[in-house]
Amino acid sequence: MINNYIDITVRLLENILDNEADYVKEAGAKVAESIENDGVIHLFGCGHSHILTEEVFYRAGGLAAIHPILHEPLMLHEGAAASSVLERKNDYAKTFMEEEDIRPGDVMIVLSTSGRNPVPIDVAEIAREKGAFVIVITSLQYSASQKSRHVSGKRLSDTGDIVIDNGAVKGDAVLKSANFDIAFAPTSTVTGAVILQSIFAEAIEKMVNDNYTPPVFISGNVENADAHNQALVDKYNERIPLLGMNL
Repeated sequence: MINNYIDITVRLLENILDNEADYVKEAGAKVAESIENDGVIHLFGCGHSHILTEEVFYRAGGLAAIHPILHEPLMLHEGAAASSVLERKNDYAKTFMEEEDIRPGDVMIVLSTSGRNPVPIDVAEIAREKGAFVIVITSLQYSASQKSRHVSGKRLSDTGDIVIDNGAVKGDAVLKSANFDIAFAPTSTVTGAVILQSIFAEAIEKMVNDNYTPPVFISGNVENADAHNQALVDKYNERIPLLGMNL
């Protein structure tokens, strides 16, 4: 099965390279523009999509201006099934998004593979109302196969200034067994991580070309990294309190 899974995932990544590269580059340019103008890059996802917001937060080799919106009832550790119920509630996003410090010039990246549930859609729309540029990462195939649960009938792909397709199939799982009738082995976390890291790589290169020093963390396990990283924490801690330390 390892050969099958890797072969399929590689094909999905090749399709992203062939069909989504221009959108990734455009997204990277917007991220660079935002950071160069003292903006912050916010990310949001429900359930397993939230994993990708943490993938790029406080990451060695990653940007410091990253703010994951981690609303715990929509994650998994307070009740996985309950989080799925909440994700389907229209207007629930207002209970936590109104307090988020999202400003004109910021970028909001919203991740949802199915693209059909109300909370990610509302997050994208609230962020736009606050003045953010919205980037969506979703599966167009999966989303088109299912009816929207949003009261407006919109899908997440309808809310983005830039929409990037992660290529996931309906249901996300890509493998089957002759003796088992449920598909297994999802791909969206793998492809989503590659898309996000590619966006930020494009952004960093753009900043370098603009003669702007990218705010990139160094691994804390490399000697003499602490002072460099602390300076970035100090720079962004007001906008991104999660960077701070309460020891």
